[in-house]
Amino acid sequence: MEASSLPAALELVAGGGAGLSPEKRAVLGASLLLLQRDYRFERVWFWGCIQGVRGAYYIAEGLGPDRAAPRSRLYSLNCVEWSLLPPVTEEMVVQAEQLKGRFQGDPSFEYEYAEINAEDAERLFEDGKEPMIKEEARLIATIEQIDRAVGIIPRGAFVKTPLGSVRENRNFEGLSLMEAKKLSSYFHFTEPVNLKNKTLLEKADLDPSTDFLDSLEHDIPQGSWIVQPEKGGTVVVLRSLLWLGLTFYHVPMTKQYGYVYFGTGEKNFDLPFML
Repeated sequence: MEASSLPAALELVAGGGAGLSPEKRAVLGASLLLLQRDYRFERVWFWGCIQGVRGAYYIAEGLGPDRAAPRSRLYSLNCVEWSLLPPVTEEMVVQAEQLKGRFQGDPSFEYEYAEINAEDAERLFEDGKEPMIKEEARLIATIEQIDRAVGIIPRGAFVKTPLGSVRENRNFEGLSLMEAKKLSSYFHFTEPVNLKNKTLLEKADLDPSTDFLDSLEHDIPQGSWIVQPEKGGTVVVLRSLLWLGLTFYHVPMTKQYGYVYFGTGEKNFDLPFML
């Protein structure tokens, strides 16, 4: 969610019970603006918080002119001092998927190779690398996993230019209340997968400038999203059951939307048995 509208946005997603104390909101509001200035980001988003056993990671994302370009990610342990995270790699994601249990809240904490898949550990030995995974690497990979799976935007909020870059749609005035209640009105803000498998006939009705991402209506398993109007229908909230703690909000007929994550960074593998 936008750093500039953080207090109001947090109020809109507070129905799930998660949030920040007034002190944390005040500190974040000031430090994120300084972050944007110091790193010269065009926009800064407050991504959320991953709660560990001994501490919490507060995450921010910095964006440039092309919204589809890789985002710069930063974390803080106190909402004041920020550290830039290195770019994610597929190896990090694969290794992080092998780890179970809570985060510790210490970026330098190392997970023993016994907790890693045996094949991965053997390959690391052959490469001459020490089979350890630092929690910082797990943090990077988990943020990437969550963004890929449940990072979403409303349909029409972004447009794809003829040159391939993605920009904010200045003509976007929000979804109607009826449209805001449909899963098909929301897209995954990541590289499309299902879209590439559509037939030419299916693509005929799509607008290439706005329908260039995957819709939520085809997510597997079916039923992994909860859509509900709140505050008397003035805001529509989507909550993920796959990554518990991810909440998206949109105020119909306005440009106000965003998502935030407050959780432990653990995927809900029991979801197929809950549906």
